[in-house]
Amino acid sequence: MDTVGKRIRKLREEKRLTLDQLSERTGISKGFLSDAENGNRNMSSQNLLKIANELNASLDFLLRGAEVAPPKPEPLTIPPELTEAARELDLSFAQTEALLAVHRSVVARRSNEGLRTPTVQDWKEMYKSLKKFLV
Repeated sequence: MDTVGKRIRKLREEKRLTLDQLSERTGISKGFLSDAENGNRNMSSQNLLKIANELNASLDFLLRGAEVAPPKPEPLTIPPELTEAARELDLSFAQTEALLAVHRSVVARRSNEGLRTPTVQDWKEMYKSLKKFLV
């Protein structure tokens, strides 16, 4: 069974990094990294996170060897009212998507209680207020 240290060494070598390079990039001493890779030292969560970030690995993989599948993106659904407003304002897809993202960000910070679906006019007014900030 692989250990945390063995998984770190494997990833480091796959990325063609020396212990010196990983040490410099993480701020963890070369000796400590060597001891950790050889199973002679336990690592703090802070150091493990630094290494995971540098090696572009998940903590789950380093700790348990679990391969984590990337999350499947949810399909983008543009409300019909926004579609209509985008047509009337001649918005690009990127602008429409950005407007929807702003709206979702605002709604995510509020209670869903009493929220109504924005009308075409609401979307147009929101765009006019935000257009200098959007793509």
